[in-house]
Amino acid sequence: MATSASAKLSKVVKQLYMDLPQGDKVQAMYIWIDGSGEGLRCKTRTLDSEPKTVEDLPEWNFDGSSTYQSEGSNSDMYLIPVAMFRDPFRKDPNKLVLCEVLKYNRKPAETNLRYTCKQIMSMVENHHPWFGMEQEYTILGTDGHPFGWPSNGFPGPQGPYYCGVGADKAYGRDIVEAHYRACLYAGVQICGTNAEVMPAQWEFQIGPSEGINMGDHLWVARFILHRVCEDFGVVVSFDPKPITGNWNGAGCHTNFSTKEMREDGGLKAIEDSIDRLGKRHNYHIRAYDPKGGLDNARRLTGHHETSNIHEFSAGVANRGASIRIPRSVGQDKKGYFEDRRPSANCDPYVVTEALIRTCLLKEEGDEPTDYSK
Repeated sequence: MATSASAKLSKVVKQLYMDLPQGDKVQAMYIWIDGSGEGLRCKTRTLDSEPKTVEDLPEWNFDGSSTYQSEGSNSDMYLIPVAMFRDPFRKDPNKLVLCEVLKYNRKPAETNLRYTCKQIMSMVENHHPWFGMEQEYTILGTDGHPFGWPSNGFPGPQGPYYCGVGADKAYGRDIVEAHYRACLYAGVQICGTNAEVMPAQWEFQIGPSEGINMGDHLWVARFILHRVCEDFGVVVSFDPKPITGNWNGAGCHTNFSTKEMREDGGLKAIEDSIDRLGKRHNYHIRAYDPKGGLDNARRLTGHHETSNIHEFSAGVANRGASIRIPRSVGQDKKGYFEDRRPSANCDPYVVTEALIRTCLLKEEGDEPTDYSK
């Protein structure tokens, strides 16, 4: 099992230094999405006192030419703090700070997809849109081989691993437990976790989160998972089909509801939204992975609990459909629905924005509406 050299450094020696008092100073780790739209970057600055709100945090900058975000001749990019969390690695009073990225001209960077999402969310605040996203991921060694898999072969076929218990079924539970507790400490709205169908594949759920909070909390949960895996010397992959063949892919199923859907008789609003989604399938497929649908094409095959990428479908309790209506929702005639199409490496800001545009702003066609005109 290939693990990183850093993981072999003595954590006991490190702790001697981490136990030193830090006086009145606070370490704030600024986090941002890089030019790939999938990778996360971070760096730390010292503050003179503990910030109480995100407004207390100063703007900062970084070299965008080293993060696929700018030319070297004009490389300064701005970091704008937008959400603050407790730091589970350095502990209180230190902070994790999620940032938006602005270019030299103060316009949003190409992969700052939060900027537009927040504008769209502000248009529908009175509908109180709630989201819950189920983030699947795969634990890999530093050599790219799934954690715990035989070095020259495959584990036994899928079947015993989903929600499995035991050393021969659950691969890497220490990482899952550490991540869960770190998210709770940080204040991330994590609501559950479970082992998934493929060995070394797991899932955590974020939500219910309203509006822009969905994207903020999922990105910070991803960051924390990357850092936890770093400490254990392994790698987390959000690739939607990390292993080819008869193995499940990884998605980010997105549960969605509005105030109207959650109230008595809300099933009609759910059905109306599903009807709108069906007429805009291509737009959503393009929005549901960072490569405009190319990543999801490897996953959405109609097999392994997925729908076919070329066809839209919906059904009660059907995990082979694009949209699943939970059985309890069908019985209660109110609640929420689950969009099973987003890939594990999706940008949650894009996914949640797309759902709002189609279901609440009632947009049609293959292109989003520009409301700035």
